[in-house]
Amino acid sequence: MLQKKDLFCMIPKVDELLNNDKLSILFEKYPRTIIVDTVRLCIEEIRQEIIGLQEDKVKSYKVDEDQLINQVIRQVENAWMMNLKRVINGTGVVIHTNLGRSLLSEAIKEEVWNTAANYSTLEFNTETGTRGSRYAHVEDILSKLCGSEAAMVVNNNAAAVLLVLGTIAKNREVIVSRGQLVEIGGSFRIPEVMEQSGAKLKEVGTTNKTHLADYERAICEETAALLKVHTSNYKILGFTQEVALSDMVLLGEKYNIPVIEDIGSGTLIDLSKYGLTKEPTVQESIAEGADVVTFSGDKLLGGPQAGIIVGKKKYIDRMKKNPLTRALRVDKLTLAALEATLRLYLDEKDALIKIPTLRMLTLSPIEIEGKAKALLKEIGKLNLDHEIKILKGVSQVGGGAMPLEELPSYLIAIKPFKKSVNQVETELRKRKIPIIARISEDQLLFDCRTIKEEEFDMIIEAFADILRT
Repeated sequence: MLQKKDLFCMIPKVDELLNNDKLSILFEKYPRTIIVDTVRLCIEEIRQEIIGLQEDKVKSYKVDEDQLINQVIRQVENAWMMNLKRVINGTGVVIHTNLGRSLLSEAIKEEVWNTAANYSTLEFNTETGTRGSRYAHVEDILSKLCGSEAAMVVNNNAAAVLLVLGTIAKNREVIVSRGQLVEIGGSFRIPEVMEQSGAKLKEVGTTNKTHLADYERAICEETAALLKVHTSNYKILGFTQEVALSDMVLLGEKYNIPVIEDIGSGTLIDLSKYGLTKEPTVQESIAEGADVVTFSGDKLLGGPQAGIIVGKKKYIDRMKKNPLTRALRVDKLTLAALEATLRLYLDEKDALIKIPTLRMLTLSPIEIEGKAKALLKEIGKLNLDHEIKILKGVSQVGGGAMPLEELPSYLIAIKPFKKSVNQVETELRKRKIPIIARISEDQLLFDCRTIKEEEFDMIIEAFADILRT
């Protein structure tokens, strides 16, 4: 009678598997340690499976060597894959924080790769042959685009606010409206960032209403700055009032106190011209007299993650000398991607076409419907056992920008018959290139606003694999 010990004897030895022709090919592509470790792991999984067998199942159990080899191949490939990988975004959220926020433009690939693969002028001045400043690579173009005296870049906008306050207001008071004490994501809040900078928070007004007189009454000898935070990730509607930046600037001038504005998502183009909600542009903030403005590089700007600081030269020069700048500085890849992205803004029409975030935000419903019909046609050729149709829907801006904005869009809706919607969603999410969709009313929805045409083939291949089985 077959016993468990007999099954253990049927398990191939490690050396036998490593000499198998199918596995030997792996050594040409992957490190030996990964292959050997994976073989041992797969063998141990079979051992544990046998140990856990009920006695009445022992007789029918088989050690399938071909199945074991295929399992090793799959696990080696998975082990060698990057944890950080590309995905297909079918959610309709354009600036999707969990999926990497803004996409970089295809037009800047060469500039970024040349910087990554070669030595660069990161901190070298070729004119003088002496050490240069890494901030010089983007300062001129930022100042030109924003209309500011000076500019610098750190690794994200929270870092920008931290550096600005730590330089201008350390151990002194900064006056902020209670309605602007926002949480900026990941449970980090403006008051906490201020605390880390060494500045002392002085709240004025109420959650829904703050008046200019509230700021003026709070000013004292300890006041170092007035801070305005653009509440880009939420809106209070109804009985509300906040003080205009221009009025805060006049108050700051009266008492010789700098005015800082954290504009958050930060756009260089007035997107209301293209049908979106009006958001303050960086240029407008500088023109209204803000001494320092901070904003993100990877939201509405459509570039890499960065915290951008623009404004009066006397303040930014002080920030460059702050020891904290060393800890918050950006690397060469960020600078290369940011500079190349900013160059696209020299021609607004060029920016709207070549910067993916701007392109997706300003796509017309007719263009999206055309994409949806093209994708539906290709999926229809598969003759899969499912219900599929086009629905009207709405996309979101995302990234904490324009929270009330609903962008008209068209979605592919799929209802599989042989599998549950949740099962198909999981299988799509676990593919080599994950496909991320959303579920609503027992349908799988793919928003064509955030899906590239060149990704259609990958989606069709995935449907063929998953919905035919």
